[in-house]
Amino acid sequence: MTESKDPAKPKGRSKKVREGVKGVLYGMAAHGHVTAALRTRMYLEHLFMFITLGDMLGVPVIPPYYSLRILPYAVPNIKSWKQRVFRERDFTDQVF
Repeated sequence: MTESKDPAKPKGRSKKVREGVKGVLYGMAAHGHVTAALRTRMYLEHLFMFITLGDMLGVPVIPPYYSLRILPYAVPNIKSWKQRVFRERDFTDQVF
């Protein structure tokens, strides 16, 4: 009667093994695709911000009417976009 089986222990170990296998399969199969998709998204966001706010850099890409219509969507990202675009780059940035 003093024996108490803890049913949570095997489930916890099973869950850890399942998470480990899931991580390995993700790393083998999907990691490259996910990083490529995120990199493509980053480049498209840079392009969108450049087209929208090209006047700030001295390159009027689209008429001011349309850029003013899009401006409310772009305002929250202006500061971080300028930091990302104008930061110094090293040749090792292209490796990763």
